[in-house]
Formats: sequence, structure tokens, C-alpha cells
Amino acid sequence: MPAITDFCFLVEDVERSVAFYRDKLGFKLRTRAEGFADFTTEHVALALWEIDHIAATTGISNKRSGPGVHKAVAAIEVVRPEQIDELYQQLVAQGVSFVSPPRDYPWRARCVYFTDPDENLWEIYSWLDGKRFGEVSE
Repeated sequence: MPAITDFCFLVEDVERSVAFYRDKLGFKLRTRAEGFADFTTEHVALALWEIDHIAATTGISNKRSGPGVHKAVAAIEVVRPEQIDELYQQLVAQGVSFVSPPRDYPWRARCVYFTDPDENLWEIYSWLDGKRFGEVSE
């Protein structure tokens, strides 16, 4: 299986979402087209596609979930648990809405969760002991 190259959120308003990811989170815009945008990241492109645009173009459903319904989580891993609190403070100052303040979780990670304007859920995390919880070797 080839590596994942893109992760795409379906959004209501691509302009509103571009402003959030660019202005509040600091992502660098890479591509912009009608109903679509994506950002440069180190390994995987983060894309935004207006749900009505992709539905009209491809024929998929544009059915929406109700407020507060989360079906996926995008995550950013950082090296040190202390970075979670630093990023939390920076993003709160930028107006990002968090589910709750950072805390340590039973899976040995310090995490914090926030949502974008379309209520896509994001996690920023770091392993407390530097080891991935439940990692297997095959």
C-alpha cells in the first residue's frame, strides 16, 4: 500500500476554513481552486474541500452531521509533553476553541483537543514517557 499523501476535511465554507488554518494555526497555503484548498505540511497534505462542491462534481452525498458530531480526528504529534501547554496557550491567544485544557490521559499521552469552524476534531499529543502506547512490532 502506498503512503498516505493527503488528508481532506469536507467543509461548509472553504474561505472560512482557509482563514482558520492559515491565520490561526499558521499553515502555509499550497493550492487554491474553486471550492478547494490545501496546505503544505511535512509529510501529508492537509486539504479542505467544500462539501457542496465535491458533491456536485463527483455525485457523492452532501449530507451533513449535526452539531457536535465527530467522525474523524486529525492529530499532530509533538516531541515533548511541555509543548502541548505551550501550543495550547499560543492557540488560545489566536482564538482557537478547545474542548478542554491539556491533560494527561490513561494511554500515557498528554493531549489537547480543539475543533475547526466545521467542528472537525483535532488532537495535539505527546507521549509522556516517549514511547507509543500499545506499539506492536511485526
